[in-house]
Amino acid sequence: MKRASPAPSRKRFFHCSPEASLNETSNETPDRESPPLPQNHEPEPVAARPPKTAAASSPLSIAVASWLVPGLGHFLLRRTGRAIVFFIAVGGLAIVGYHMRGNVFPPRSTDPFGTFGFWADAASGIFYLLARVFERAGPDVSRAAGDYGTRFIAAAGIVNLIAAFDAYEIASGRRG
Repeated sequence: MKRASPAPSRKRFFHCSPEASLNETSNETPDRESPPLPQNHEPEPVAARPPKTAAASSPLSIAVASWLVPGLGHFLLRRTGRAIVFFIAVGGLAIVGYHMRGNVFPPRSTDPFGTFGFWADAASGIFYLLARVFERAGPDVSRAAGDYGTRFIAAAGIVNLIAAFDAYEIASGRRG
């Protein structure tokens, strides 16, 4: 006898058969009289698997591509939604920070905070290289907006680093 809508069963999570996936996605439990699901499932043939691209075979190249152009690593991994989100997030933070006239730190600095600021800014990839295009008037940290702009630029770099690490983990098979 079947119930109306029980919670999906997680006991058969390890099964790979089509019947198991149908039962897991539906809200119905199998009848007690139904035969047990087969335990031995042969792997799909190599021809049925999607082909690996050359870039997808190297997690390091995916991470570098993701750092250089925000979202490119996810795009190469066919994660278009994440690629768009990361590109808009990093680009939006960086461009808003530049328009608020935040400080873009130069590569060489005499103090450790300037060096740390450079690494945070440079982590935004291509947007750091385009900083001079967006920031023509120079930084203005005498106003609160300029100070917040500096933080937006650094936040863009941190978000881009998180995206690069995420792309690396996906490409290496540690995350799905």
